[in-house]
Amino acid sequence: MIRATRPESQVLSLFLRPMATDSNKFQAIISHCKEYGFIFPSSEIYDGLQAVYDYGQMGSELKKNIKDYWWNSMTQFHDNIVGIDAAIFMHPTTWKASGHVDNFNDPMIDNKDSKKRYRVDHLIEGFAEDVRNAGDAAKADAVLASMDALLAKDDFAGLKQLIDDNKMKCAVSGTCNWTDVRQFNLMFSTEFGSVSGEGEDNKVYLRPETAQGIFVNFLNVQKTGRMKIPFGIAQIGKAFRNEIVARQFIFRMREFEQMEMQFFIRPGTQKEWYEYWKAERLKWHLSLGLPADKYRFHDHIKLAHYADAACDIEFEFPIGFKEVEGIHSRTDFDLKNHQEFSKKKQQYFDTEINQNYIPYVIETSIGLDRMFLLIMSNAYTEEDLSTPEKPDSRVVLKFPAKLAPIKMAVFPLTKKDGLPEIARGIMDDCKKSFRCFYEEKDAIGKRYRRMDAIGTPFCITVDHQTKEDNTVTVRHRDSMLQERIPIDAIKGMVLGAIA
Repeated sequence: MIRATRPESQVLSLFLRPMATDSNKFQAIISHCKEYGFIFPSSEIYDGLQAVYDYGQMGSELKKNIKDYWWNSMTQFHDNIVGIDAAIFMHPTTWKASGHVDNFNDPMIDNKDSKKRYRVDHLIEGFAEDVRNAGDAAKADAVLASMDALLAKDDFAGLKQLIDDNKMKCAVSGTCNWTDVRQFNLMFSTEFGSVSGEGEDNKVYLRPETAQGIFVNFLNVQKTGRMKIPFGIAQIGKAFRNEIVARQFIFRMREFEQMEMQFFIRPGTQKEWYEYWKAERLKWHLSLGLPADKYRFHDHIKLAHYADAACDIEFEFPIGFKEVEGIHSRTDFDLKNHQEFSKKKQQYFDTEINQNYIPYVIETSIGLDRMFLLIMSNAYTEEDLSTPEKPDSRVVLKFPAKLAPIKMAVFPLTKKDGLPEIARGIMDDCKKSFRCFYEEKDAIGKRYRRMDAIGTPFCITVDHQTKEDNTVTVRHRDSMLQERIPIDAIKGMVLGAIA
């Protein structure tokens, strides 16, 4: 039987915070991630490294759970998708074939006084936003339309003129003293010894995406796995981009992780499969219990050089709607170019139509770090529990139970009378099935609040009644309701919730 718990007001002042507004919720999430072991600034004792972060003890668990959920949904629940783990370093010609050497650039501009570098589109968009906020929407729209037209033509002189004519200022120096606009390649390069022979250039790149590792292994996987079109290859891995304007916490980083799947199909069927994967990927997001009204599709108007259709799945973060996942119809661009540059055929013989062809590809690409931030943003909740007699509040992370870093916490009510031994027995019975946590320090209310703050769905309290009837109190995170259940029902309850 479920019963309402007493007000949990006997807690440290640590948990009594002002309720976050929309404007400061994002900063509250960042602070919470640091305070409770989810995310730390990298190399913090040396004052950190901009746009690089480390995942702490709670964050690494949440991140792994997201990865596992995606990986299983792709490779376990689809009988025609398999996974690989390709190397980060690839032969440098890979990136010539993919177009990254020539096309993976952003127009940049420097302020001569502050030495601060800006992405041109970010500088102009920031100016247009200020103009719009000042009440001149028509001018803002005109500036943005001019920018889009100039970017489409790679007219760098025109972009510089647009900046100068509107007297756009550097946010640091406040001056309009700008360099010329120039391209800046976003790939990190390094030295690798000899690449393939004496005297050759030994420059290699840290991969800016994981997709190319899939494409160059297309035939290896197809032949060894006896795969038939249509089939997919999935991969999770690190990627690196030398972002000049890396910002918004882990939303845009220089070192990040992608979860990508390339689905190889017969040419001419790409529209059908593109729509299928749009629906399938949104269904995956919603299967986590995430609110549908916070999602939307954003169709690309200006397509990448390899695509004939593309869209983003966007989520409403505290900082607005932002891209989390991309679905792209990549045509045969990648395999065709790798065939041209490698001089090795990347064709598939389709026995059903008795035809040789280079497959087309539908790509689904989701940023793992962005998905982590999405889960955290949606879960972060501040609740006012005040009564007329006593002010009270709590911060709780309402993670989907299957993703929570810790699934169950076990608390003996006291450190004596055999209660810790019973609690340890429950731990030993459950910890092989899911992640558990044991604690016997502090009042039970404080322990509940600490578990709320890291998103633990269930807290099990062992008390003196347990010794009499082998039942425990289960406290549910989201509702704070408590119920009494038998010890031998605990594991099944949790497994049912995280299935």
